[in-house]
Amino acid sequence: MAAPRELRDAVIAVVGASGGLGRPLCDELRTRGATVVTVGRTSGDVIADLRDSAAGDLIVAHARAAHGRLDGVVDVAGIVAFGDLVDTDDVVIEELFLTNVLGPLWLARRVAPALAETGGFLALVSAVVAETPLPGMTAYSASKAALSAAATALRRELRRSGVAVIDVRPPHTETGLATRPIAGTAPRLPQGLDPAAVARRIVDAIAAGDTDVASSAFGA
Repeated sequence: MAAPRELRDAVIAVVGASGGLGRPLCDELRTRGATVVTVGRTSGDVIADLRDSAAGDLIVAHARAAHGRLDGVVDVAGIVAFGDLVDTDDVVIEELFLTNVLGPLWLARRVAPALAETGGFLALVSAVVAETPLPGMTAYSASKAALSAAATALRRELRRSGVAVIDVRPPHTETGLATRPIAGTAPRLPQGLDPAAVARRIVDAIAAGDTDVASSAFGA
């Protein structure tokens, strides 16, 4: 049985805070009484880009200076691309993995020691395509599956240090991401979930101490 996690007065950094899921996630965390450190490429309490391996250092430094500690990190930053693999430029594939996989791994390396001090958590938000990879989204699916695999392995690595690692794989959500691909055009997609409802379910899982939040957990 997972142990519940107290969110009131917890210091939680949200990476990708200005995005379509990041904003309602910050709102939901604040509703539960958490102190939110917003992180974004161009705006936020911390200006940091996951493509920079030092981004996690900036987050930890700010949290310690402003609040004395870091209790949790939620990474909802990500990019998408569409199109058959043979038609996808090498640079696009590289960028997908840099932002969706390497960046979160660099982030995890930097924040894990600070989270170990507080018995904190790291939530990595991938996507339903990690469970069901789709044609026309091969590179994107692969990047999200890699992130999910990393979360599973990292959970075991960090268990003894007291850091919980949460793998979150929400279904298609109306964040607007599909309208801003770095390459290709989105196929016809069914109506996605409400971002506020998805954010609420993610925070529920964090509060409950869950570590694996499959797409089926969102009731889609």
